[in-house]
Amino acid sequence: MTVFRHDQGPRALITLAGALDLATAPLVREVLAGCLHDGVLAIDIDLTPLTFCDCSGLNVFLEASLNLAVVGGSLHLHHPPAVVVRVVEITGSGFLLSGSNSAVVRN
Repeated sequence: MTVFRHDQGPRALITLAGALDLATAPLVREVLAGCLHDGVLAIDIDLTPLTFCDCSGLNVFLEASLNLAVVGGSLHLHHPPAVVVRVVEITGSGFLLSGSNSAVVRN
């Protein structure tokens, strides 16, 4: 897993490349928590180069979304690969990710 972070004021673009699973979820969680700690309230996550995501990754996204929502921030997932869309569908958590202002899955 490679994580790229690019800040633009109160907004950050995070690009995730590789597999997001139990082994790599702590790294992504740490980067997202670091954004919040640094005062970033809007996080855009580019999932274009993501090759795999299991429920550990989904939990990281949901946790970050909730943490950001508490302080009035937002998390947006951009270009989710089919594997991410499938994990969201399988877990029934699509209602948490789409249609709310705290987390949005966008193709």
